[in-house]
Amino acid sequence: MARQQPPRPSGPAPSPAVQRLSVKYAKRGRMRFASHRDIARAVERGVRRAGLPVAQSAGFSPHPKISYAGGAPTGAASEAEFLEISLTALLDPAAVRVRLDEALPDGIDVIEVADLAEAEAPRLEASEWEVVLPGVSPEEAALAVEAFLAAPHAEVERLTSNGVRRLDTRAGVASLEVDRRATTEGQQGCAILRMVVRHLTPAVRPEDILAAFRAMCALEPSSPAVATRLAQGPLGSDIAADGHTEADITAEAPRPDGQDAAEGQVKAMRLDAEDATMATAASVRVYEQLPRGAERPDQAACAREPDERDRPNARNRATERRAG
Repeated sequence: MARQQPPRPSGPAPSPAVQRLSVKYAKRGRMRFASHRDIARAVERGVRRAGLPVAQSAGFSPHPKISYAGGAPTGAASEAEFLEISLTALLDPAAVRVRLDEALPDGIDVIEVADLAEAEAPRLEASEWEVVLPGVSPEEAALAVEAFLAAPHAEVERLTSNGVRRLDTRAGVASLEVDRRATTEGQQGCAILRMVVRHLTPAVRPEDILAAFRAMCALEPSSPAVATRLAQGPLGSDIAADGHTEADITAEAPRPDGQDAAEGQVKAMRLDAEDATMATAASVRVYEQLPRGAERPDQAACAREPDERDRPNARNRATERRAG
């Protein structure tokens, strides 16, 4: 008996992609509470609203060819998120930036669009983070940073979908320091950390580093820390993000044994202070434009599927049966 061939999708084949664009965007305000799935849905809706000729995958369930790289965790803001989109027609990257930025909800702001045929895709090997610790003095934060950098390992546990995993947060930190602007700008009630974290597997997040602080020095902010990714980029060997040389980075952030100190450098990833401040701007309209499941935290309600009692015809039939 001949083996039956699986059914094939009917209809014409999808149009081929002729252009790939790299999109750099920011996740600001209340949008930092949106999950990666919510961000992806908002981007797909924005692409449709902007009328971009996005390429579709083949098969029974076509989907737009949009890929995301190194998304920030839920609860963290970001000034440097990246995605790639494939188009079936050649468009001007500058025009795509304007159209897509106008179509996306408040809190997702398109910063730059580049044609990957003319520019290389960014090598995302490390991230620069700013972490605000409410209720922690700069002196306390400096002691915790010193203890963390002096330790050869700093393991913490994280609950994942595959169970509890242990990861070494010290291996992921290329540089770590207390930002002295917290004392010069009158922010005496908090400390600000600046850190460069390598992209490892599993990923080391700022919250994991704070968990190591808690275990090593009992450092605990008075309220949840506010993390903002300032930049993503390659690990270089020339100039770090803050202009320090290789010797400066090695001196202020010693690496564990067996690791190359030259990797603890970042290549031109520092943003201006004004741009970084914009990451905290909130908009009350963000959650009105997000897909279902991304309501505002103070207004979220449990969804319930309608049952027979919610349907008018069912209620009428039930009344007729009781009357009979």
